[in-house]
Amino acid sequence: MAARKPQFKKKSKARIAQVRASHVVKDLRLAGKVGVVTGSSRGIGQAIAQALAAEGCSVVITGRDEAELKKSATRIGKSVGPQSKSAQIVPIVCDVRYPDSVASLFATVKKIFGKIDVLVNNAGITQPTVTVEETTLELWRDVMDTNLTGIFLCTRAALPMMQAGTTIVNNLSAAATQVFPKYATYSAAKRGALGFTLSLREELIPRGIRVMALIPGATATDMWDHIMSDAPRERMIDVDSLAQAVLCAVLLPPNANLSELVLEPTGGAL
Repeated sequence: MAARKPQFKKKSKARIAQVRASHVVKDLRLAGKVGVVTGSSRGIGQAIAQALAAEGCSVVITGRDEAELKKSATRIGKSVGPQSKSAQIVPIVCDVRYPDSVASLFATVKKIFGKIDVLVNNAGITQPTVTVEETTLELWRDVMDTNLTGIFLCTRAALPMMQAGTTIVNNLSAAATQVFPKYATYSAAKRGALGFTLSLREELIPRGIRVMALIPGATATDMWDHIMSDAPRERMIDVDSLAQAVLCAVLLPPNANLSELVLEPTGGAL
């Protein structure tokens, strides 16, 4: 009598897809995490938000222009792979110069997610090339409020939702450590932001919250349109490379902190 062949129960296509999807999700290094990236309608902020989302991180993106912010959310959503679709991209209008706007942003983050794993203080503006004598009080306050006070306001609002192992990244500038004549206001704001970042890092060590000063050299963004329209963009760092560097820092084990990340173009200063 011939032996009976073992019977194997066929798995449905839906079940196979479900199993495959579960393995893909496990490979996402930031699945279940929540990030907030300010100034992410374009440029560096958008690239960082995209890099986080591609690893499964839900990201709240902010900016002053609602229409541009929604376009950014759509671009980020389309750019991430199908395995990252569980990551939410939430656009929220915020002007980091104003305490009420910042408070509203983080109240919404708390309501939706209840926590923050990665805070990227990226919102910033440049200034026209002017001497100190030509600098108006309005210009001084606008640059300071955006580039320095905004970092303080967002950090203060985010900290109650951050636990040990989370990360704060403050995007500064080469102007935080180098001298650029006729950019006194911008330089003062960025150097102040560096001092704030270094002090914050020491303050949060007992809580296990990592703080990183991101100090990029010339990066190819539309900010150069206001500074030097004929600047050689091909010699600059591209925003995706900068975003990948930030992602590597965020993905470090909780017991390691890349406290200062200085990124420069391979070809050197412009």
